[in-house]
Amino acid sequence: MLESIKKYFVENMDTSGQESRVPSDRSVSIACCALLLEMAHADSQFSQSERDKIISILQSNFHMTKNDANELLNLSELEREESLDLWQFTNLINQTYSHEEKVKVAETLWQVIYTDGKVDKHEEYLMRKLTFLLEIDHEDMIAAKFRARDKSQ
Repeated sequence: MLESIKKYFVENMDTSGQESRVPSDRSVSIACCALLLEMAHADSQFSQSERDKIISILQSNFHMTKNDANELLNLSELEREESLDLWQFTNLINQTYSHEEKVKVAETLWQVIYTDGKVDKHEEYLMRKLTFLLEIDHEDMIAAKFRARDKSQ
């Protein structure tokens, strides 16, 4: 399992030998996808429609092919399963994304929530937690929620 992650990073990252403190686009993509997956799993039911929604989000937001999005989803799932908490993902996003980009992440999280047409109490709790971890204002989170809800109808 770890070998596949290492192989992926070796094939897709700059291997110039310089250690960079700036997160790569790919590592940020994995962090965002891990949050989407965490939200999809929040209600203990990861459905095919939620998986399809995440693939669609990855394709449109990160300009990926369906195959690349599936590969990223699988790698992100491994990262999510092995993580101790969500801070490692949100910290990476906070280091890299502007406030507007983080609000867009919140909107995509709401899109995953609305995939099944209802907001579960566990999803709502996780969204509040992620709002805090991503340092997003409550007003911006609510606006993202309404935009996602409107798109789902």
